[in-house]
Amino acid sequence: MSVHDTGKTIENPQNLSGIRSALRYTGIPTSWLDKRPKLPSQNWLIFLSVVSSVTGLYIYDRRQCKQIRQSYIDRVQSLSEEAAGPLAQPRKVTVYGAKWPGDEDYDQCMKYFRKYVKPILVAAAVDYESIVGKKHGDIANRVANDIRLRRRMDHGIDTDSDYTKALPTYKTLPERRKRELEGGIVIVGRPTFKEVMAGFKRGWTQGLEDVDHEEMLAQELESDPHFDEPEDGETLDEPVANRNPIYSPLRVPSFTDPSQNSQHHSIPEILNAPPTEIPLMPPILFVPFIDHIGLKQIPLMLWNFFNQRQYVKAGADAAYRLIMNASKPFDAQHDLQLGEDAEAYYKKSSLVDDINNARRKYYEELPAKLQIARALARGTREPTKEERENPPPTEVELRAERMNKERRWRSDLTGWSIVNPSSSPVWDDRLGDALRLFADHIDT
Repeated sequence: MSVHDTGKTIENPQNLSGIRSALRYTGIPTSWLDKRPKLPSQNWLIFLSVVSSVTGLYIYDRRQCKQIRQSYIDRVQSLSEEAAGPLAQPRKVTVYGAKWPGDEDYDQCMKYFRKYVKPILVAAAVDYESIVGKKHGDIANRVANDIRLRRRMDHGIDTDSDYTKALPTYKTLPERRKRELEGGIVIVGRPTFKEVMAGFKRGWTQGLEDVDHEEMLAQELESDPHFDEPEDGETLDEPVANRNPIYSPLRVPSFTDPSQNSQHHSIPEILNAPPTEIPLMPPILFVPFIDHIGLKQIPLMLWNFFNQRQYVKAGADAAYRLIMNASKPFDAQHDLQLGEDAEAYYKKSSLVDDINNARRKYYEELPAKLQIARALARGTREPTKEERENPPPTEVELRAERMNKERRWRSDLTGWSIVNPSSSPVWDDRLGDALRLFADHIDT
């Protein structure tokens, strides 16, 4: 069949030269070889510019982080290469991290320490013990209890067991005190600083008697009329708080020194009394920390994501001050303001109102629950079908529930009163000669 019969014409192939002529026989379509490069569209240019800029900022920041961290590691790594005996113990510090107000993740302070401060301490062979507060007030209680235990050990009230003394790594009390002074106390963030200072004063002020706080709370709750039998003319539907305004659901009893409420003192008064002078304590390293939470702080979160090098530098500087072990006296007038600017970033808290509302609601519902529990226990009425399937709490269970709720409410209110931005850090003049702060080291 001829070309004219089919009605089609055969075009001569395009003349190709050079590399394109050779690539034609590799199977690459000819249309690809004829393409000419051109600028991308406006939308593509915008997209590529944004992606490349963001990627460049991220890569530059992380590269700077590695360089800053490595520079500090090189400065202190020689300390970890010093020869030591087989039973020698490295220098050890205690790290405190309290819960940040408004953040349900209580471990944020310790995460900051592990990410920015710990690498430098590890490079210098400095050991650490981390203590985390899961709720407000935990750090203050821990510090106070540790100081009370130290005072009891110093006075000989408590002693080491024979099993502890038999260990090859056992150290006498003076040796342990000396090792503590060679270490230090690391405080991460303003809330932790307030709790530690409150624990210092409480530990050096309260008595040395062992006090069962749960037993004291149970005795206090037993003295109020919430579980009393209703008198003639009264109904259980009437809130107990209205019958006795002394213990209102909106009030929390003030906290005093528990040792003062003890009827019997097994410890001599001269030992139980607070010391007039506080012995020298390990130096303090304050690590600034801000936990940005909430929608209003999202711009700051984005900025900090591309500026991690400032945190690496701050954490490395703090660790370097601790490692070099240069300290200065604690100036209460100035140093009590450490990290005060971080309180401006606290998320607005309604903890006090929430607890008061929860207590009011609980005590309003308690009489009805108590009436049902007593009626079923005494057999004055038969349980309903729903009560058979889901038995209501007994009076014993209601008492235990109330005990747990009151303990948690009071603990939360006491802890919040310490870290509240409107409250200043607790201070005791006796601490003036006992505390020191790690200072900047001047290289020679």
